[in-house]
Order: sequence, then C-alpha cells, then structure tokens
Amino acid sequence: MSEMSEKENKNQPTAAEAPFPNNLSPADQIKEALRAVSDPEIGLNVVQLGLIREILLDQDEPEIKMMLTTPFCPYGGWLIQQIKDTAEQTAGRPMKITVLPDMWDPNYMEDPGLLMGW
Repeated sequence: MSEMSEKENKNQPTAAEAPFPNNLSPADQIKEALRAVSDPEIGLNVVQLGLIREILLDQDEPEIKMMLTTPFCPYGGWLIQQIKDTAEQTAGRPMKITVLPDMWDPNYMEDPGLLMGW
C-alpha cells in the first residue's frame, strides 16, 4: 500500500468510530447531531433545552419543528440556520425548519435542573 493510500485509509471512519450507534433511527441520529448546536446565551444545546419538538422524515419534505426560548431571541436566525445545516448534513438531504409559535418553558427541557443558578 502506498504512503498516500495509507493516509487516506487512516482518515476514513471505521465502524468503531461511527458517529452514532447503528441502532439509532435516522430521526434519532439527527437529534443526537443537534446536540452540537448550543444556545450562545444559555450555553446548553437545543436538545437539552427542549427546543426540538418534532423531527418528521416520513413526508415529502422532511421537517424539523422547533421553538425558540423567547419570541425575539437575538440569536434566533443564527440558531435556526445552525439547526438546518446540522440536520441536512446528518440526513444528507434538504430539511424544512418550522419555528412554532409556542412559548418555551423550562419544563420542555431534558433536565430542568440544568438551569439552576443561571
């Protein structure tokens, strides 16, 4: 094997380095990938905050339904774009992002205790 192809092989992920366990559904893989997207003001990711309400892949136009922590979140546009980019990269196809008009509440969080002292 040439030195070049040895280097190329080292850069290819192996089964042990796969980013998600094989038993995760595509929607769960997207949800796990979205843990890399954090709210810059709060410092918690969008999954921990409960901002991701639904991931719908079994329709003509795959869609993520989400909410923002406040209606006028100063990072809202940035956050929506990060969610879209991350989901599309993970799914390998375009995704529609729908921002729900619902008011966010800490009870939507995976662990509301994460906000203690914030």
